[in-house]
Amino acid sequence: MHAVKKKALGKTSNSPALRGRIWIDGSEGTFLGHGRVVLLERIREYGSITKAAKSMAMSYRHAWDLVDSMNRQTKKPFVEAVTGGKGGGGARLTEDGELAILLFWKFSRDFQVFLKREQAKLPRGLRLRKTVADSE
Repeated sequence: MHAVKKKALGKTSNSPALRGRIWIDGSEGTFLGHGRVVLLERIREYGSITKAAKSMAMSYRHAWDLVDSMNRQTKKPFVEAVTGGKGGGGARLTEDGELAILLFWKFSRDFQVFLKREQAKLPRGLRLRKTVADSE
């Protein structure tokens, strides 16, 4: 996947482009980032950590570790277990989990605006060398 992105990005322009992602560090390292937020969204969509993990080609164990890490680093959990019922149980986002998603995407949009603003400051004559992807 990264090779495809690099190839696609390499062909867009010979002008420099500022790129970046934002994440929030916590006491255990990464607390919230792009992948964790997508996992939270999928848990909301599917009502299950197992189904959310499968939709992301991620092991249940890894998804559970990510959820557990987020929950341990907050005063109130982002994901709660749902017991019983017709389907046997599952998981649901809490209000704090929903708020975390909204805030993260706002921070991410604001960061992309910042990058575009800073990129505009680069000299127009600045050019990058052609990449291998450009010649393919």
